[in-house]
Amino acid sequence: KCGSIDHAREVFNKMSKRDVALWSAMIAGYVRHGQGEKALKLFRQMEQKRINPTEVTFASILKACASLGALECGKQIHAHAIRSGFGSDVFVGNALLDMYAKCGSIEHAQEVFDKLPKRDVVSWNAIIAGYTRHEHG
Repeated sequence: KCGSIDHAREVFNKMSKRDVALWSAMIAGYVRHGQGEKALKLFRQMEQKRINPTEVTFASILKACASLGALECGKQIHAHAIRSGFGSDVFVGNALLDMYAKCGSIEHAQEVFDKLPKRDVVSWNAIIAGYTRHEHG
């Protein structure tokens, strides 16, 4: 959070044991610094190490997809989130709404919104912003 993503990566690389929280923090850092491609690459490495993503990991990596306009990648991550048991998680659902809307697929965003078992203010804001962004509202 202090701004030195390169230093953070150096520290990350030196860690002998990396748990999901550490992987997720590094992915989130890349996303926060506008480095979505690096976030996606690190997510793939995490998968190869058989580290199971959490809802925080999925939310961060979906933000990377949104920032890159990577709809197909976002759809793959969506499927992975469902397989991992986060299909009805509101935190992941909100990230999915945002990703689909930013990638221009308001239909998918609406589908995710409709299937959320619980909607919060973030859910409503994401769907409204999506419709506004694409002039459907």
